[in-house]
Amino acid sequence: MNRTPIQMAATIVGLSFLLAGIGGFIPGVTTNAGDIALYGHDSPALLLGLFQVSVLHNIIHLVFGVAGLVMAKGAAKLYLVGGGLIYLVTWLYGVAIGPASNLNFVPLNDADNWLHLGAGAGMAAIGLALGKTSAHKA
Repeated sequence: MNRTPIQMAATIVGLSFLLAGIGGFIPGVTTNAGDIALYGHDSPALLLGLFQVSVLHNIIHLVFGVAGLVMAKGAAKLYLVGGGLIYLVTWLYGVAIGPASNLNFVPLNDADNWLHLGAGAGMAAIGLALGKTSAHKA
């Protein structure tokens, strides 16, 4: 299988989201996994003891993971840049509403916000950088 660098990057990012989504349901990987909330700011579940998750949050990660694997084949740049922008908007939303707000339905804590900033900026930067060299292949 001959994959371009941008396709490999999208595949790695997609797999990372899949692992996060699956890990969010596994006791030991996620503290308080047995008490995970469907959604909402009061979910006690913490992926790796740090990132607040809910069933909805984990499903979002799983969907982003599957999208990455599918889009890596033909729309890797769109996945990385578009997904990066979505995560940057998610970061802004999380910072704007705060962790205790009823609007924090996903949920997002401070650790999530910092991770979303890094993931969003990283995905977009990788997509733009690698997209220049392999635009005709991705």
